[in-house]
Parts: sequence; structure tokens; C-alpha cells
Amino acid sequence: MMDMPLLRVRNLSVTYPSDDGDFRAVRNVSFTLGRERLGIVGESGSGKSTTGRAIMGLARHPARVQADELLLGDIDLRRQTERQLRRLRGKRMAMVLQDPKYSLDPVMSVGQQVAETHRTHLNSSKAEAKAAALDMLNAVHIRDPERVYAMYPHQVSGGMGQRIMIAMMLIAGPELLIADEPTSALDVTVQSQVLSIMDELVRSRGMGLILISHNLHLVSSFCDRVLVMYAGQIVEVCDAGRLADAQHPYTRGLLAALPELGHRRRDLPQLQRDPAWMDDIITPLETRMPPPGA
Repeated sequence: MMDMPLLRVRNLSVTYPSDDGDFRAVRNVSFTLGRERLGIVGESGSGKSTTGRAIMGLARHPARVQADELLLGDIDLRRQTERQLRRLRGKRMAMVLQDPKYSLDPVMSVGQQVAETHRTHLNSSKAEAKAAALDMLNAVHIRDPERVYAMYPHQVSGGMGQRIMIAMMLIAGPELLIADEPTSALDVTVQSQVLSIMDELVRSRGMGLILISHNLHLVSSFCDRVLVMYAGQIVEVCDAGRLADAQHPYTRGLLAALPELGHRRRDLPQLQRDPAWMDDIITPLETRMPPPGA
């Protein structure tokens, strides 16, 4: 018998009104997520981040979010009020955004912000929340958590800020973590450290992770499965370790544009787009590739 997926998405669409008519930023996206690391890749504007925000209930007005199915475990996310979604965000699902400078409150210490999540969702005392926050800062490999607890966002580096964001998102024990370009503003060494921390925590807690990125090398080495998005839709899905063998011409074009260490090229190949790709929608994905443990 198949275990219930952590997340089931079927025919998710996000539409924005414009002067030229409706713009469909996400088109009939379908996939399931088990206790695994799922990568979503594609160019800027392909709908990756919008998909993640729609799942979290963060696609703000005037966006119209529609789905035939949007389930977090047995919870129908389509039918939740904003108040109910606020209770779920942090407790059952969480999202790490690209740059902590724009996500952390500049007038609160970073420790207070991590502790606030614990108090909000677990109804803990101030002392309990601080103790949990210090433990969580230690879990994301921050040295001297007592000192860092009292610091403000402008006093921490980009890498430390991203670790603090991860601590804040995981302190209440969510089942699902969506990481939207969590390492894009970091240098390569710190990228590796942050990803290693996320991997360690996700595996130890048995969570599901959606990693949104434009970095194909990163996703192929870090994730279990990969969804490739183009113009708001999924055009290909494959095992991350076999991404180099992808067949869709769009994915092949992205792979061909990747720089290779020690190999000089005068010009990067241009991606030749085909209007037919707009109709090349993979749906429903769960019939093609069940989650691990099926």
C-alpha cells in the first residue's frame, strides 16, 4: 500500500490579470512529494517561485490560485482561511526565501525572531522559547549561539543570516520545507555548508524538501528527483542523478549552456525555443513517478 504523500498537487494554476488579459504564471502543475528532496529548476520567470508561494498560500491579490487538488497530508489547502494558513505556516510547512536581508525584521534580534516562531506555534513560555531557539541555532552550526541570539540582522553575514532563517523555519518541526534559491546570494563554500545543514536536518527529521533553483549542478547533486519548468509548466521529470540524460529539448538546452571547468567556449549555445513546448505539459505527474516508498 502506498504511504500518503506529504504533499499532493494536481493541476495547480496561478493567474494574474493584466491590461492585455490574464497572464498564467503557473499552468496545470501536478506532482507529489514524499519524504524526499525534490528539485524544481528552470529559467527566471518559469514559475518556480510562484509555485512554491501558491502552495504556502502566499500568492497575494490579485493572483488567482486554482487547483484540482492541493493537499498537505490530509489537509486541503484550498479550503483554509488566511488565519488557518498562518497556523499551518511554520508548524506544518515552512519556506526559506532567497535573501535573509529582506526576510528578517531589522528591529528585532535574530534570536527573538527564532524564539517567536516557537512561542507562536507551540505556545511555549519565553524561557522555553529562548532555550529552544538556542538549541536550534546550535543545530544549524552557529558558534556561540548566546552571542548570536542578541545580534540584529545587519550584524550577521549572509551565510549566518541564511542559517538563522533555516533555524526559524524549522524550530516548530514542520513536515514540509520549501527552499527558494536559499544559496543564491552566498559564495560557493558557504553554499555547500548551508546545503549540508539543510540535508542533515531534513534527513534526521524525516521531512519533505522542495528546493527551487536555477543551478542544475546543485540540484542534480543534492536532490532525489527534479522537475523542469518552462513557461509555468512542467516539461520533464527525472531522477536527479540522471539529469544529464534528460530528453526534453528545453532541458537539453539548459544543460548545454552550463559552463564546464577547464573547457573554454567562445560562445554559449543559444536555446532554440519551440512554441510546441507550451503544449508539452506533464500531468498528472503522480501517474508517471510515485514518491519513494510506493
